[in-house]
Amino acid sequence: MKLKTILVLVIIANVISSCSKARTSKTLRLGHGLDVSHSVHKAMVKMADDLELLSEGKLKLEIYPSQQLGTERQCLELLQIGSLDMTKVSVGVLENFAPKMKVLGLPFLFKDRQHSFNVLDGPIGQQLLEDGEKYWLKGLGYYDAGSRSFYSKKPIRTPEDLKGLKIRVMESATAMDMVRDLGGSPTPISWGELYTSLQQGVVDGAENNPPSFYLSRHYEVCKYYTLNEHTVLPDVLLVGTHLWKKLTKEEQNWLKQAVKTSIVYQRKLWLEAENEALKAVQKAGVEIIRPDKNLFSDKIKDSFDKYKEEPELFDLIQKIQATK
Repeated sequence: MKLKTILVLVIIANVISSCSKARTSKTLRLGHGLDVSHSVHKAMVKMADDLELLSEGKLKLEIYPSQQLGTERQCLELLQIGSLDMTKVSVGVLENFAPKMKVLGLPFLFKDRQHSFNVLDGPIGQQLLEDGEKYWLKGLGYYDAGSRSFYSKKPIRTPEDLKGLKIRVMESATAMDMVRDLGGSPTPISWGELYTSLQQGVVDGAENNPPSFYLSRHYEVCKYYTLNEHTVLPDVLLVGTHLWKKLTKEEQNWLKQAVKTSIVYQRKLWLEAENEALKAVQKAGVEIIRPDKNLFSDKIKDSFDKYKEEPELFDLIQKIQATK
């Protein structure tokens, strides 16, 4: 065989091999509502890099941040019908789709950050992730979203200061109950519409963690941030069961590994982001109020009793409180 013929055959073989690899590679689409500077988005970028490396290019991830594919609720709905592969949502929104998740949104449920990690990374957290599968939503893990606190145009130093204030909350019955029990008026508004709503006086304040308060630029309107830390509400990374069932065991393992690494990475970034956010909003003229948290927790200390009528949920509450 002539050298020229051999070279042609080698080129053809390489082209066929490249086409074959292209055909066998899969690209997953992940949509979320956060800014690209957020620690969760940065962790997702790492997850995408790790996934491509682990799979040698066979499994890739395309990320669509900043509500490009819709709100958190809309992304969950897209997952359920198989039109989107993955998303990240707050537990507060997820509870509307997977009811047991609302236990994580109860105020003053966790003793501290480490206690929340012990619960989320242990059997209880895994049980809650698996529970979503009956609703076509498979949970893969929890990103740290810190503690949520109130920010407003007027100072909130005690629960009494919430009286008459319209406080933006997520579309979460648990969050609405909490604000109502503390004396405020809960007002569900989508995250993307909140800045304008604060400017126009549709609401007087909101509640969220320090990085979200800072990155959203809500500090430009609300000059008081009350660190009462009423809830520790994690973000949940999810994949649609429609996609999950199509992945091979090997592909599922690649994805699990990439997710696990991204969670460790994000939690480290989160601590740094919290400190930076608090310093930045203070520099911008926000007064950081550190109230007596007992005034808030005592106000709603009997709120767990209402769940005695829901035995499964009340059992979860007791197990979480008993976790070391």
